[in-house]
Amino acid sequence: MNTPDTLIASRRRLPWFGAIGTLLSVILIAILALMWWWDYEPASLDVQREAQRRADAVKQPVVVGSVTTATLIASVETLLDKRGGYLSNDMLPPGVFMDNVPNWEFGVLTASRDLAGALRNDFSRSQTQSTEDNDLREADPLLSSPNDRWLLPSSEGQYRKAVRHLDAYLVRLGDNDQNNAQFYARADNLSDYLQIVSTRLGSLSQRLSASVGQLRLDTDLSGDANAEQSKPGPGPRIVQTPWSKIDDEFYEARGYTWALLQQLHAMERDFAGVLRDKNAVVSMQQVVRELGEAQKGLGSPVVLNGSPFGFFANHSLVMANYVSRANAAIIDLRRLLERG
Repeated sequence: MNTPDTLIASRRRLPWFGAIGTLLSVILIAILALMWWWDYEPASLDVQREAQRRADAVKQPVVVGSVTTATLIASVETLLDKRGGYLSNDMLPPGVFMDNVPNWEFGVLTASRDLAGALRNDFSRSQTQSTEDNDLREADPLLSSPNDRWLLPSSEGQYRKAVRHLDAYLVRLGDNDQNNAQFYARADNLSDYLQIVSTRLGSLSQRLSASVGQLRLDTDLSGDANAEQSKPGPGPRIVQTPWSKIDDEFYEARGYTWALLQQLHAMERDFAGVLRDKNAVVSMQQVVRELGEAQKGLGSPVVLNGSPFGFFANHSLVMANYVSRANAAIIDLRRLLERG
């Protein structure tokens, strides 16, 4: 039986419980609002304007290679400075609860790493025996730092250091010292880079297509009767992406194709003479068009995974279609670039 003293003490505790409940509700609403605000994909860059803005800042002209380098810098800065900043290594709410944006970030980071490696090994060097650029030699491994490191040195810190080295290369690219930084816009350099891109797109297409399960045949040794491999292949097998990973693959592909689209817009300008000489301008435009289609807005709050000809859409298969078409166009483009 409750005594008057017990009832009074209970009433005194109730306001505290109410205040705590209100505070928790406010925190939950704030977290959900931030998750909604941060869950977006940045718009495409104006690559020519980016290059011009950076050239004007140091009172230099835009030269061959400026647009591609400025676009790489701007892509990494977008990765770090978009709404919510860089989320892949967040250990606190709301970032720790989000996975779509971190997977988008990883796709952008992969494309940025590929271009940084190509700048270091190909675009900035006249031949295989030439010395590599010092700033690009530093930037490449910095961008290859783990994407989810929050302890010092953090991922963001390493990537910002890479941006500073890339910016230093860009400044030296536009100066008057002929023995300083160079960018060689040659057909073979572009073709080698597109080979890396084609491999990435082929892998993404396969992973996206596995959203509904597919029979994967063993074609590892096709075309060479004497070919060997270190261990027996798995043979024909069913490959299917776990349902919890379907949106991860989708957003990684969105991030990679977003960054690649910016890069190819830039290369349309830096390699304009090469593309005209090889009669490959339209082929490059075809690649860009397919990548642009892959960036259309998602008209659904979630990534749907319906059957291939079912009632509901399958967003992964739609993305795989655009990725595959872009890859096919890149293969055609490389053939044009490799012709004499």
